[in-house]
Amino acid sequence: MANITLEYMILIPILILQIFLLPFAAGLFMNYWTTSSDMLALNDASTHLSSSIEQLYFFLNNPSVSSGTVTNNLGIPSYIGNYAYVGSAILISVSGSGSEKVLELTLKLVGSTISTTTPVTLGENAQWVNSTFMSNSNSACIYGYKDSSNRIWLSFST
Repeated sequence: MANITLEYMILIPILILQIFLLPFAAGLFMNYWTTSSDMLALNDASTHLSSSIEQLYFFLNNPSVSSGTVTNNLGIPSYIGNYAYVGSAILISVSGSGSEKVLELTLKLVGSTISTTTPVTLGENAQWVNSTFMSNSNSACIYGYKDSSNRIWLSFST
């Protein structure tokens, strides 16, 4: 009889610990997996958006295009993991080169701490108009304008 009591005294606390420990550990692993999945999807959207900006710039920078306006509708998802995301960009002149500017594109999930920044290399005639990208907007696109002095104005249009 003493052996059965001793077994219960050892096993019951271990079973109770497992009841609380296993769901807690599973929750931690799922949270990590969800965050990683959302981060990868946001990086993918950022890469696609930066590539679209760069292609729009190179199209407008072609000498055969004298002036004009172009918009590029995007093929990126409106939501990532049930979160909309917002984007902003800052144009930075590269020190020492004089011929390049880098557009720092930042995307952030709304209601989350997940964000990513992607650089976009543009030429010296690039100009960025401060604007905000909203992924859940039905008319979200990139707007480009080339004026008569060969400056290329880029912005988000929502």
